[in-house]
Parts: sequence; C-alpha cells; structure tokens
Amino acid sequence: MVVIVSLCIFIIICLILIWFISCYNNFQTYIIRINEAENFIDTTLRKRFDLLNKSINIIKSNVKEEKNVLKRITELKSKQVSNFELDRELYECINEFNRYKELYSNLSDNEKFLKIDLGLSESESEIVAARKYYNDIITDYNSRVRTFPSNVIAKMCGYKVKTYYDGKDMYDDITNDFKM
Repeated sequence: MVVIVSLCIFIIICLILIWFISCYNNFQTYIIRINEAENFIDTTLRKRFDLLNKSINIIKSNVKEEKNVLKRITELKSKQVSNFELDRELYECINEFNRYKELYSNLSDNEKFLKIDLGLSESESEIVAARKYYNDIITDYNSRVRTFPSNVIAKMCGYKVKTYYDGKDMYDDITNDFKM
C-alpha cells in the first residue's frame, strides 16, 4: 500500500514537473519570437531611416530654395526613441518626402531618388507585416501570462504582460489611448 501511494505521489510530481517544463519552454519560445519580431522591426526602421537620410542630399541638390530638408531625420540621429516613436517620426518624414516628390517633378527624373522611393514603398509593406506579426505574438503571450494554469508559471518566473507595438496596454485603466 505504501509503495502504491509513493508511486502515485512520484507520478503526480513527475506530471507537475513535465507540465512546468512545458509551460516554461512555451514562454521561452514566445520570448524568442518576440525578440525576432522586434529585430525585424528594428531592421526595417533602420532601412527606412537610411533611405530617408540618403534622400536629403538628392533633394537638396534638386531643390535649391529648401534649406531644412527632412530636418527630423537629422534630429533623430541624436535622439534615443522607442521603435514606436521612431516609426511615427519616420512616417512624418516619409510624408515630407512625398510632398517633395509631388511639388518637384524634376526629382522623379533622378534615378537615385526613384530607388529610394521604391525602397520606402517596399519598407511600408514590411513594417505593416512586422507590426501585425509582433502584435499577434504579444496577444498569444499575454493570453498565457493572464490565464490559468500558465499564469502560475508566469508569476513564478516573473513574466509580465507586454504592451502592443503601438504602446497600448490592454489591461491598464486608461481607456482613451487608442492609437491610429
């Protein structure tokens, strides 16, 4: 009888240990996927920044009366900002880039300018896909952090709910911070 009870206790402990290891490994997988998505976003934002930075001299050489071409790009070099803030700043710079493209038709004759424009268009679809991928992973991760029984492991290991790419914390008390 003692052997059977001991065996049952041993089996229960092994099952709990297997469950713990499985949950822990799932969290590690999510963390790796989140890091990969962040890295892809970083790379895409760097590409956009570099393209806009290269366009400054092209625009200046083709548009004589403008002095502060894409001033934000120059200012961003010395700032430390989050990916989300950088994305918003670069979006404003792309709008300015597009204004130059519309106002000065001679820019469309410049091959380097057209390559930059094409690169910016490609990076837009890349960043949209990266944001969606990141937010999908965060949704799954946060679900595991907040639901039983995986939330037990999350609390034990110190895993916390993460914010979405736009900075929105779906679990805070602020309800008017919807981002467009």
